[in-house]
This record gives sequence, C-alpha cells and structure tokens, in this order.
Amino acid sequence: MLEILQIPVLNDNYIYLVHEPNGWATAAIDPALAEPVLQALDERGWKLTHILNTHHHGDHVGGNLELKRKTGCAIIAMGRDKERIPGIDVEVAEGDLVSLGHAEARVLDVPGHTSGHIAFWFAEDLALFCGDTLFGLGCGRLFEGHAREMWDSLEKIRSLPGQARIFCAHEYTLANGRFALTVEPENPALLERMDRVQALREQGLPTVPSLLADELAANPFLRPDSPAIRQRLMMPNAQDWQVFAEIRRMKDEFVG
Repeated sequence: MLEILQIPVLNDNYIYLVHEPNGWATAAIDPALAEPVLQALDERGWKLTHILNTHHHGDHVGGNLELKRKTGCAIIAMGRDKERIPGIDVEVAEGDLVSLGHAEARVLDVPGHTSGHIAFWFAEDLALFCGDTLFGLGCGRLFEGHAREMWDSLEKIRSLPGQARIFCAHEYTLANGRFALTVEPENPALLERMDRVQALREQGLPTVPSLLADELAANPFLRPDSPAIRQRLMMPNAQDWQVFAEIRRMKDEFVG
C-alpha cells in the first residue's frame, strides 16, 4: 500500500507526498512550494524520486526546480504542455504508465481546466490524483478548454470504481457545496454530505480526499443526468454535456 501524506500550503492548496515503501520511491504531486516538501521528507527519512505534475499553473509547479536541484528527482508531466512545465524530464500522454517503485499509475488525459491537464490513477491503491479537474462537490474552471471537453474528462473519472479516493489539489468543498445546494437542494446525499463537510471544517480538518461514490451522489458537476437537476434547469431533453455547461456557467456567476 502507498503511504500518502497531505501537505496543506498557501491558502487552500494540497501537495501530496506518495511513498512506495518497498521500492523506496517517493513522488511529490503538484508541489506549489519546495520547503514544506523538503521538511516532510526530512522528517520521514524519505528521498524524493519523482515529481508528478497535473498541469502547469504556478500553484502546482512552483516548487519543481528547487526540488529537482536539491534531490535530483525526475519531473513527469503531459508532453504536449512541456513548454510550460518547469524542469520536465519525462513526457507522458493518455494511457501511459508511470512506475513509482513497485506501484504504477495510469495517466488520464483530462483537459478542460487547462489544455494539458492530466490525472494519475493508482488503481491498486484506489487513489486518483486529479489536480484541478474534479474537486469535492465541484470541478475546475474552464480556463483553456470548453464544456464538452471538460465533460468528456469528467466522464473518464466517473467510470472509475466508486471506492476510488479523489485526491484533488484544493480545499474548496464547503464553498462548492453552497453552490451545489442551489442546483439540487433536495438531494439527501448532498444534504448529508454538507453536514459532514461543515463538521470537518469547524474542527479544522480536511474534506479531501473524498470517495468517488460520494461525489457521484452529491456533486452536481457529475450529475447532469439527474432528473431533478434537469427539471430545475428546464433542460429535460438536453445532452449531458449541455446540462454540465449550464451548471458550470451558473457556478462561474455564483456569489455565496
């Protein structure tokens, strides 16, 4: 089993250290900063062997070069976005396998938030590191993609096992949930989820990771096929991606 350490940084980012103890390999996923990673490595006696970047934004790659300089780790990211990934060593694409010691992650091409966004799926450990594509009760903004492209990306994630753990890169769940309640206010799974989320945040605890099954039950961005949502949006005969697009538009304009 992988050992996964969650490191909160900046205002709401999470960096993940993923350690495979049998092969003595450790990856930093989306290191916004170097120092918290170096400190965590030192405390545990781990050696950084890899950086896995989901996309090029500064709060995901900001620590790349310092970590590479101090540890000699290899940086792995989407090949078609190589010009925007500092220090990239290994270019990957959809379906490629990334070895971390004796563990293996499959690369999922999930554009929408950015054009070169990927996710890393460790199937044996039921762990998905999805950057800013999917959040607790939300999804990423469409900075470089369009709604149909993002929906195709989310459908890839929807097809994973329900027990998959969703390790997203930001603590946005409570704010996302407030919006979700405007889309599907009578969804019992969403109401129960919000009770849990509020309790965790009141204790200063993370709401991440979540289970994909819980997201499928409560996250409106994964539920454009919900009859209740379609009725509320007056889109009974629209395609799923069109309903998703409307939900994303509403979220972009939401103040709450």
